[in-house]
Amino acid sequence: MSVQKFNDAAGNLERVVLSGPKGSSVEIHVYGATVTSWKSQGHERLFVSKQAKLDGTKAIRGGIPLVFPQFGPGPLPQHGFARTRPWSFVGASEHGEGISATFELHDNEETRASAWPFKFILSYTVDVTATTLSTIIKYENTDTQEFDFTSLMHTYLRVPDIVHTTVTGLESTIFADKVKGISAQESRAEITVAANEDRVYENVPGIVGVRCAGETVSIRRFNFKDIVLWNPWAEKAREMADFGDDEYTQMICVEAGTVASKISLRPGQTVSCGQLLTVEKDAN
Repeated sequence: MSVQKFNDAAGNLERVVLSGPKGSSVEIHVYGATVTSWKSQGHERLFVSKQAKLDGTKAIRGGIPLVFPQFGPGPLPQHGFARTRPWSFVGASEHGEGISATFELHDNEETRASAWPFKFILSYTVDVTATTLSTIIKYENTDTQEFDFTSLMHTYLRVPDIVHTTVTGLESTIFADKVKGISAQESRAEITVAANEDRVYENVPGIVGVRCAGETVSIRRFNFKDIVLWNPWAEKAREMADFGDDEYTQMICVEAGTVASKISLRPGQTVSCGQLLTVEKDAN
């Protein structure tokens, strides 16, 4: 197992690559602390658009962008500022089954001058083993007053074919359909995507799975209540400059977060939230 650090043309740290057991690896850009690659069992598990901007000019289109302190539109720019700020690489360490790295983001003059002016520390740990990827954020309120926020891990999973991909674990859950402007209860045990989908599933009770080509990536959440399901489909894909017109067939976003309600922290209080992604071969 090993840690590699890569600098940009100006000599600044650009990304960190962790090499884990049995050929597994994970790549994290310090811009947004965005995970841009996760390889397990010989396959790339995350989708990053071929047209994604990796030069720090905008949020990276793919991987696992971090949404904080605002989900969606609002007083701040779309999805807040965590995914468009440089994070600090704290260090990496090996453990029995894998290797992890930690990154930090602190408030600064720019964030304190924004519509969300509080003092905070985010500590983000990315851990890879042969078959798993764990991404955990510890949120700390270092301000003198209570604040609240929404947060989400905007995970883009790579799939061979969206038409033959199913999502499980959301049956009977209430969702808000942002495309149709309605709320309803999910009746399907296996969800397929065949159009532009943008849904917030609220208070999801258990493990969510994404199945395609004889494998399932299971998503276990820690202190995150909700799951967002998103695919832009053809028309929306054509509207995005940093997304290929036909790339919607190769990805699905299944995003762990708390966005239908808010997380509140008193001064000095912390909370840790995150997800564990596991690759599982389907039984024959």
